[in-house]
This record gives sequence, C-alpha cells and structure tokens, in this order.
Amino acid sequence: MVEHDKTLTTEQKALAVNLNPTQYGTIVEIGAGQEVARQFFSAGAAAGTIAKTMSAYDMQVSDDIYGKAGRYVSRERVEQMLVHEYDLLHSRLDEVRSEDTQYFSYAATVTARSYSQKNECHGWIGIRMQLEPKAPPSEIVMHVRMLDETNKEQSEALGIFGVNVVYGAFHYHKDPKVFIESLLDNLVNDFGQKRIEVDLIHFAGHTFETVENRLMNLHLVRSWCCRAVMFDAKGSSEVPGSMLRKKDVLVIRGSFKPPTKVHVDMTQAAMKQFLEEEGVQGDEVFTVAEITMAELANDGETDDTGFLARVDLLNKLGYNVLISDYLRFFRLRSWMRRYTQNRIGIVLSILDFDQLFNESYYDGLEGGILEAMGKLFSGNTNVYVYPTRIGGKLVTLDNVEVADNTQYLLKHLTENKHLVATKTWNDENLHISARNIAKEIPLGQGDWEKQLPDPIRDEIKARCMFGYCELPEK
Repeated sequence: MVEHDKTLTTEQKALAVNLNPTQYGTIVEIGAGQEVARQFFSAGAAAGTIAKTMSAYDMQVSDDIYGKAGRYVSRERVEQMLVHEYDLLHSRLDEVRSEDTQYFSYAATVTARSYSQKNECHGWIGIRMQLEPKAPPSEIVMHVRMLDETNKEQSEALGIFGVNVVYGAFHYHKDPKVFIESLLDNLVNDFGQKRIEVDLIHFAGHTFETVENRLMNLHLVRSWCCRAVMFDAKGSSEVPGSMLRKKDVLVIRGSFKPPTKVHVDMTQAAMKQFLEEEGVQGDEVFTVAEITMAELANDGETDDTGFLARVDLLNKLGYNVLISDYLRFFRLRSWMRRYTQNRIGIVLSILDFDQLFNESYYDGLEGGILEAMGKLFSGNTNVYVYPTRIGGKLVTLDNVEVADNTQYLLKHLTENKHLVATKTWNDENLHISARNIAKEIPLGQGDWEKQLPDPIRDEIKARCMFGYCELPEK
C-alpha cells in the first residue's frame, strides 16, 4: 500500500525529485508565469532534473511549436504539448543519457486573473512520463479551477500544484487514489479553504491500463478536490463548466437506486412547463440527474463500482449525471449558477418537502431556512413540484402539510410562483418507490419489473445489478 506523506513541504517535494538522478524532463507552462519551474529551481539541484523550461505565450509561436488547436486553454492543447515535448526529449537525449533515465514532460495551459478580464480562471494540466526506465509512456491529465483572487496568488498556487503533480506521479502512481489525495497538499488553509479545485482527471497509458477513470473522478469528490463531477449521457467524464456553460438546465435530484418510471414522469412533466418559460429554447436545455454523496451514505453504499451502476442506468434514459457533495438544494443551485446565467429548473417531489421545510435541515446556516429559501429561489430559477400518493390520498402543492411555523413561508413561495405545481402527472405511477424496489430486486422476478422503464429493467437483469439473481420460473 502506498502511503501519502502529508508532512512534506513543496520545497521538500521539489528537492526529492531534483535529487533523483533518473528523473529528467521538461516543464512547459502557458499562462500565469513559470511558477512550477521556479519551484524546482528554488529548491536546488534542479540541473539534475530539468532539461528545459519554456513558456510559449504568443499564439503564433505556440501554433508553430505544437500545431493548431481549436482553443488554447483546452485538453487538445495540453495533449499536444505533452506529446511534442516528451518525444523531443527522447529524440535529443536517448543516445547521450543513461539507460536508467525516466523521462517526463509536464505541461500547463491556463487562463489566470488578469488586469483587463474577470473571466473564469481555469486550465488544463498534465504529465507524460516513464515510470520505469525504457517503459512506454503513461499520462495523467487534469482540469483545474483557480480559486484565489489575484494573478500573483493564482500563479503561486499553480506552482505548488505542479510540484504535487510531478512528485505524486513518480511516488504515488501505484495507487491513483493516493495521487489524487496528494494534489492539494499545501493548498488548503486552516479553515479548509482550497486554492485550487480539480474537477476532471484522466489516467492513460502503460501503467494505468486497468484504471477505471470514472471511479477516479468520483474520488475527486470523496477526497475534497472538488464539490462535483459530471458524466455525459454516454457515461464519459466531462468538465462541468464546459457542459453547463450558457445552457438552460433542468435538474432532477434523487438516489436513483434504481431509476423508476416516476422519475421519468417527473422529468417529462417539468420539461413541458420549463420549455414554456421565457427565453428557454428546447435545443439548449441540458437535462441532468444529480446524486448527492449524502444519498450514498444514507443508502449504505460503500462500493463505488456499484454506485457507478446508477450512472449507467441514468445514461440508458439519456440523462447527463452530476455527482456532488451538496446536501442542501440551494447549494446545488448556487454551484450551477457558476457556469450558466440562463434559466435553471429543479424538479422536486412532494416527498422532498420533509427536508425542504424542515428547519433542522438548515442548522448551522446563519439565516436558517429563510436564507436557504432566498438562495434557492433567487434569479431565473423555477422549482417544479410533482405530486405523490400517501395512504391513497393525492398530495399536491395545494394541499401538502408542513409545520405550523413554515406554513406562511410555503404560502409566500407558492403565491409568488417560486414553487410551481406540475400541471400533469401520471397517476398510475405515483405509488412507485425506488427504496421499496431496491428491497425487492434481490428476491428475483416480481412486480417491481413493471415499475421500471424497460431499458432499466433489462439492464438490471442482464448485469445482475442491485443484488438481482433471477429465480427459476414456477
């Protein structure tokens, strides 16, 4: 088992790499200066590690070196940089360097805070390396967001992060989860505030052939490298900002263990009304199913691969999937607002009111339930409420019961159309409970099969998911 040494300073990490006579490579950085290279030079003995440093800021110069790219701060560009620099090292040095040499190329292309712009500060960072002499290359690529306020602070943080990447690649590669956990070393203050966020990671190449990258992206959330990760409708890990930017977003939250017919009904009912909202265009609506890590804890989910089965099932229904650690609804909305100023629609069930209007749910929040509601329903946000049946009684937004001291709050939100009842619902499916179905699936064939969309039922049976093991028919 690889152990993560959390006591090491950035200087100690840089020096450890510099003093290893076999690790030798190139550091190329576009944007935010050359802080990674500076860290290695400042630590001392860098002549044994650094073959070249470079910063090709000019677009024409960058294109001449690496070739054209659709965007300069992109995965495409950082991949071009990594491959070009790595191949160049071999072509120039193979005949003169020791056979024990482990070559690496580190590359970063970022857009940091500037005097003239207040744009999102983010970037692509990667390392391509030999983890054994003469071995085929392995590669790690990441997308990062810089959270500091000034260019100087962001540059400094990127320098620390780069050292963590290079050191971690050589010391923690046998356990990619430990590598992830080491990325924010010396980048979190005493109050738990991060200076950098990593919201996508991808391992590839010789050493990482068996790595399941979706599990690694899930671990980004578990290890607090970010608050949320996203999978597209095909199940691939994607940068959340790229998928949500300038989109109208309709999100449904749940445990989805498993996705049921009522989940589909809720989405369809809300979508009809969402498309009627001012400015919403059908071809721009981004539909996403969100699962919070709190749901995993409540479900007793300990196997990440079992959890990813939910992602697969939601993909079968055409959903993009968001995994977050946001327990409260308003936190989720605030996170999405980072990336889009377009309209946001949130689909809730009446059953969610047990949390939504429970004051203890907002313990620790200075303004309590009033602050939470203000943040949830502010600006360009619609919340659609889907009915349910409880004890045979149809419970809707019009007759739902909440605690006496929140009744007027509910009335205010309803009358001002912050909470909006769905105009349609499928009464035949209102009795469906995913939790009840989850208990029935391990028993084999049964009525639960009729409560799931056909693709979900077939996939569960074909892959023996959620404990399903088909019993012989009588």
